[in-house]
Amino acid sequence: MNVGFLLGLGVGLALFGWYWLRLNLKLRRVVQQLRPDLLSLPFSSTSRLTRAIAAYQQAYWNLEQDLQDLQHLVQVAPIGFLQVDEDNQLLSCNPKACELLSLQNYQTTPPRLLLELVRSYELDALVEETRQTQKPCQSEWLFHPVNADFTKLSQQQSRPLRGYGFPLVEGRIGVFLESREETLKLAQQRDRWISDVAHELKTPLTSIRLVAETLQSRIDSPGREWVTRLLQETIRLSNLVQDLLDLNQLQAHPTTRLTCKLIDLVPLIHSAWLSLEPLARTKQVQLDYIGPDQLVTQGDEAWLYRALINLFDNSIKYSPPHQKIQVRLQLQSEVESAPIPEIQLDVIDAGPGFPDSALPFIFERFYRADPSRTRHGTAGSVPKSPELSYSKDPATSSRQPGNSTGLGLAIVKQIVEAHQGQVSASNHPETGGAWLQIRLPQHPMDQQ
Repeated sequence: MNVGFLLGLGVGLALFGWYWLRLNLKLRRVVQQLRPDLLSLPFSSTSRLTRAIAAYQQAYWNLEQDLQDLQHLVQVAPIGFLQVDEDNQLLSCNPKACELLSLQNYQTTPPRLLLELVRSYELDALVEETRQTQKPCQSEWLFHPVNADFTKLSQQQSRPLRGYGFPLVEGRIGVFLESREETLKLAQQRDRWISDVAHELKTPLTSIRLVAETLQSRIDSPGREWVTRLLQETIRLSNLVQDLLDLNQLQAHPTTRLTCKLIDLVPLIHSAWLSLEPLARTKQVQLDYIGPDQLVTQGDEAWLYRALINLFDNSIKYSPPHQKIQVRLQLQSEVESAPIPEIQLDVIDAGPGFPDSALPFIFERFYRADPSRTRHGTAGSVPKSPELSYSKDPATSSRQPGNSTGLGLAIVKQIVEAHQGQVSASNHPETGGAWLQIRLPQHPMDQQ
């Protein structure tokens, strides 16, 4: 009996030791997964596991605190934030977003469709674009609040918004919203100030030009050269003033400034090039037109002619000598997403192209691609106009500030947008030169 008892005790202790060893190995694996640094401490596995659990509890508590801080920051942030799930149901919306989107008494439960709560198809399109591309997206639009109370419709004011969408986990999308009202007010004040200054400068510049023209025929050399230079600079300032006035008028009244009629773009293109032929002949630059013999559309002939002049003048200045400027005109076929066909005009030069960092700002007023460049490169000298152009030396031709008004491409943008079109700038993948593209809607003939 004693032998049997001892044998059973031995087997039991062996099983217990085997179980204890397995338990220690499992605890060691758990500790290694949780806190590998604790394995070097001279403690038992249970003590190590206890310390690891305590450390994880502390980390969990810290994450909870960070999450509460972030949620608080989102709630008090001066920028709107909302989040939707994979079904476009609104999960959260901070007070600023509720204010911007005119959401009153918003409740997070139960979730409801974003489009049902906010009648903004632009916001819904931003969410959809972000979900499809899985990349941050940006959009600007004019939001028109909708109120169920018809008596308060007159009190609802539209507000310009800008949205930044970014993808989250599990198909969710987050959107930051900001109001652009202050930005537009500042832009309007800037434009009003520029317009007032331009009007005030117009009369004295005209007087200076008349005096210079009178003196030019009455003064002998070398004084005449100085008067000629004065006259040229006065004309340049007068052109700048007129460009500013035209730009402000187009921006303030884009459609009322247009006198639309049926025009053929093909002879208009050749007429604009012919006006700049002396400049093109100086650099021996030729026009390479590719397109139909006739393409009739509806538009303002004078303004479109002005846009073509600015495009060609820009390309000629940028092109090295003995090169061709490609002008391609075509009518895009109807597609489902664009029921009205589009006219596409491409102007491609053979120069070095635009700097990548400058592409988003090509059509801005007075944008300077390289602010450090000044006339003659001397300190204290008067900076050149911010318009991008080529160096006078063909051997060192590169895009840099030149002598034009700096408003040519900005005016092109306003003219195209007044015709409900779009203009873009890029570098051509084949030639490497600047690629300016205009897209205009081609209205059916029976609607013209």
